[in-house]
Amino acid sequence: MSATIALPARRLLRDSGADTIRGIVLITICYLLMAISDATVKYALPMTGLTAAILFRGVFGASTVLAITARDGRSGLAKLRPVRTGLVVFRSLLQAVVGITWFAAWESMALADSYAVGFTTPLIATVAAVVILGERLDWPRALGTLAGFAGVIIMLRPDGNLWNPAMPMLLTGVVASAFARLLTRTLSTTETPECLAFSLLLMHLPVAAGMLWFIPMHAMPVIAVVALAALGLLSGVSQMMNARAYALAPVSALGPFDYSSMLWAVGLGWLCFGETPNMAAMQGAVVIALAGLYSLHSEQRRRGREKGAT
Repeated sequence: MSATIALPARRLLRDSGADTIRGIVLITICYLLMAISDATVKYALPMTGLTAAILFRGVFGASTVLAITARDGRSGLAKLRPVRTGLVVFRSLLQAVVGITWFAAWESMALADSYAVGFTTPLIATVAAVVILGERLDWPRALGTLAGFAGVIIMLRPDGNLWNPAMPMLLTGVVASAFARLLTRTLSTTETPECLAFSLLLMHLPVAAGMLWFIPMHAMPVIAVVALAALGLLSGVSQMMNARAYALAPVSALGPFDYSSMLWAVGLGWLCFGETPNMAAMQGAVVIALAGLYSLHSEQRRRGREKGAT
């Protein structure tokens, strides 16, 4: 009798109030960790170069995920095995492209300008999720996303002179990031958060190996190595949280909370680099915070209605 391997049952994509709130909490913490990692890599890049940043993010990030899952022995390591290998690899490649474009942009582009462009990602992802995944986009979610984006515009006040040689590359990363989010939501029906995070960070290794032909690595000070190790650790934890959040909540529900990373960025800029936020930054922060609270309140009301109906 030939042995057969049973594939795990496909999980259903849900849109419940309770799961969405849990997803919102996870994604908010995730964006805090990502903002810290952004500050870390921007600090390290002048000392390390682009290829080292990609390589170390992959090595330390994948090792972090592996260490976390290995605590449960074979059952934990089994979570790293993909079911839909082709789509998992494609998503991982997209995310590697996102990392390269953002890291490279920071070498020649102001952080505020890159954020102004990058924060179009949740808008693209929300529209694509409605069209491609058939997600429900109600007025509270649409208003929350648009209000958050308005808050970012107030904070950054782009003057219309955002053009930079890195702009086409950054726009490529923005589009790749939006569609990677849709894949994260779709793949959550068969893949674990550990698998999606591990495969994403592992993909950085062959990508960095290919980059060595064009952007060689050079000697780095110890502090730069420590910074990139921290980048990898934060990436490992935040990517698992990100995958879990998109398994719990629709893309359109999490979109408004994408802008919370700008709040973290303002705080980290003040704490780490002595950057004092101006009045526009404070006003925009208030708008972003209100948009997030409005979206959270809307999801809590929906959760209450669901409880009342049961």
